[in-house]
Amino acid sequence: MTPNEPAGEPAAASGAAAGFAVYPIARVESSLRDRSDAPRQGDEGAPEAWIVFDASVRDALADVKAGDEVILITWFDRADRAVQKVHPRSDTTRPPTGVFSTRSPDRPNPLGLHRVTVLAVDDLRLHVNNLEALNGTPIVDVKPVLGGIDER
Repeated sequence: MTPNEPAGEPAAASGAAAGFAVYPIARVESSLRDRSDAPRQGDEGAPEAWIVFDASVRDALADVKAGDEVILITWFDRADRAVQKVHPRSDTTRPPTGVFSTRSPDRPNPLGLHRVTVLAVDDLRLHVNNLEALNGTPIVDVKPVLGGIDER
């Protein structure tokens, strides 16, 4: 960060990172419309949802099938990117904690990680379980869950 850079703004990109861009490949279709209605984690009562992909990534979906466990990487488009500390789980009895030590959606680069199971595949749509992302949330990537990885 340079001395003239406004507080809360990321350092300017340089070298290979200059022009860095991420594009949505899909959007969430969910009954969750308001952040206050969303559970904090997928296994805390999140509903089933549909992921609707752009036709440009059709070939990338070729081998995804019902029963697969995947990690959806979302862009929390309604997040507050200026937030750097939060009370974990919005519990004001807990001390403010740096967002990099929490799962808060409010953070400088608001990426979300969601472990879900594919329930069904319908052309460019995946039906998934336990997704706490709001309706319309952009999906920026999908990764398989690999067996044998210690997730602690």
